Amino acid sequence: MSEIRKKAFPELFQAVVDGSKTFDLRVADFECHKGDILILDEVDEDTKQPTGRFIKKKVGYVLRTKDLNFFEEEEVNQFGYQVMSLLDEDAK
Repeated sequence: MSEIRKKAFPELFQAVVDGSKTFDLRVADFECHKGDILILDEVDEDTKQPTGRFIKKKVGYVLRTKDLNFFEEEEVNQFGYQVMSLLDEDAK
């Protein structure tokens, strides 16, 4: 198990703190595995300097891909991608 530190802007950081953001999307330029600990350091959007707030989360499922060819290029160009968090039906 490894600890991985990454920066997060305030809005996204706070959503993790609140529990409404239960995923993280990053460029896969580092090793990350199920069970690792992701430490998010909040940074000021303007100065990019740490605010001093951080949160630790355990990594669950990790999806890595370079191949998104199962989407039509025309649709991707028009709409882009979205990542959805999946919660139980009765979750708030």
